[in-house]
Amino acid sequence: MALSQTVKIALAVSFFGVLAFVLGVVAENKKPPSGTPIQGKGVIICQYPSDQTVLLGSLSIISLFISMLLGFVSVFYPYKGKSVPTEVLFRSTTLLVFFTIAVGVTVLAEGMMMWATITEGFHRSRNVHHNLEYDCPTAKTGVFGGAGFLALDAALFWLICQMLTLNARADYLDDEEDTKGDYGQVLVTDYNADGAGHPHPRA
Repeated sequence: MALSQTVKIALAVSFFGVLAFVLGVVAENKKPPSGTPIQGKGVIICQYPSDQTVLLGSLSIISLFISMLLGFVSVFYPYKGKSVPTEVLFRSTTLLVFFTIAVGVTVLAEGMMMWATITEGFHRSRNVHHNLEYDCPTAKTGVFGGAGFLALDAALFWLICQMLTLNARADYLDDEEDTKGDYGQVLVTDYNADGAGHPHPRA
């Protein structure tokens, strides 16, 4: 059985959110606590073990960004070809609150993951230091993992936003159908009022 548009979008948001989480946690586990300082001539050269921390962090950033884009799609997508004005959707205070939280958590997770990845990349590329007491640190412990968990939270908030959006859409479309039905009934009643199938003359 073919999946509906709603399910496809929800699965895509979940997949990339979970992927960002997994990549962030793996990057946290792969990251060494520090590098090995090697004494040079008036400098310290930091030697770091070969690992994929920066690559994993970069992939997590990309996955979270895709999840965020799909989250926006889940809210503004015209399901079954029927679009609903944005101002109508956000009349729902609950949707507005969860949408704001989803955006905020996503931005925070993306910022943390970018900061950890960029910091780790700088430590590895700029590994020669004139400070002879330099201890060759890596990115702060816990940032990759924390960003990963926030990415998972963001995906969950986007899924909640999708459910609230569908409720707001259903209410709006139902009201619109009711209005059209009432209007059509009035027209038919006016048309047949004289029993001859002719509209009433107007003054």
